[in-house]
Amino acid sequence: MTSPNPYATTAGQARETTERLASTWKEGMTRLADQATMIPTMQSVDLNQSVDQYFQFVQRTVDLNRELATSWAELVNTLTGATREQAESFSRIVRDQADTLADMAAQQAEKTEQVATEQGQRAERDEQDEQKRAKRAERERVNQARAKAREAYEGLTKAELSEQLAERGLPRTGNVEDLINRLVEANDN
Repeated sequence: MTSPNPYATTAGQARETTERLASTWKEGMTRLADQATMIPTMQSVDLNQSVDQYFQFVQRTVDLNRELATSWAELVNTLTGATREQAESFSRIVRDQADTLADMAAQQAEKTEQVATEQGQRAERDEQDEQKRAKRAERERVNQARAKAREAYEGLTKAELSEQLAERGLPRTGNVEDLINRLVEANDN
């Protein structure tokens, strides 16, 4: 059975298409928001591909809305009177929705970028802190090893220390502290 008013049928189809696009966009935004809340639990995330896919989706949505609005504009040019006014009103609504969707998409992308930046900065700080802790631990280990190595030479006289240096073919000049340091360094090598 054909509709007595083909314009009403076309308007209904356009409305359904717009609703499907808005629903698809909403689902995409929900998924993006869900993924964004998972970011703090992950160590390192590369969001470039997701952001690219998201903007491709937004671009397709904008292109579809543009095509829909253009089609409506062409239809409006063929209509007259009250029907034309209704079609113009609908076209304004479609354009407003497209603008709103584009604005919302831009805001969401900005938030996602901000979260990713903060996560990257946090990971970088954590890595720097870990490197500092590792360096401190290494210095402490070296200092403990040197202290332990020095214990073997602490009670010796300068003559005894000089004798051990001579056995190893090392210089025997300097004070007792210099001689002990030279023997400890020789043990390290």
